[in-house]
Amino acid sequence: MDPVADMLTKIRNAQAVGKETVVIPYSKLKAEVAKALIRFGYLKEARRRGRKNKKILELELLYKNNTPKISGLKKISKPSCRVYQSAKNLKSVRGGRGMAVISTTKGILSDREAKKENLGGEIICEIW
Repeated sequence: MDPVADMLTKIRNAQAVGKETVVIPYSKLKAEVAKALIRFGYLKEARRRGRKNKKILELELLYKNNTPKISGLKKISKPSCRVYQSAKNLKSVRGGRGMAVISTTKGILSDREAKKENLGGEIICEIW
């Protein structure tokens, strides 16, 4: 299974039942995606816990007036069908109210950061 899709599903399910934190198995890619979500105010905090082969990533979800900050998540690039876009072809998500998480040569960036840096890459997911 796709690890980032699993992460997004766990976040979606945790917010549906009103949980404060989500615990997922750690990977560098998931940690970088979480950092991007923190930078743009979709998550409160991400902490790495555990030992060498049992690392976990604990994500603290963000709520505003008991309403989840993330109203929707969509996985774009899948293991069976990778989706790449150049910097020129990057479109805003939900009229600028959301963001796309993009894997570039300079790491994981949002669509706005990638446009500013004039970088394209693999579109991992969209969040709004």
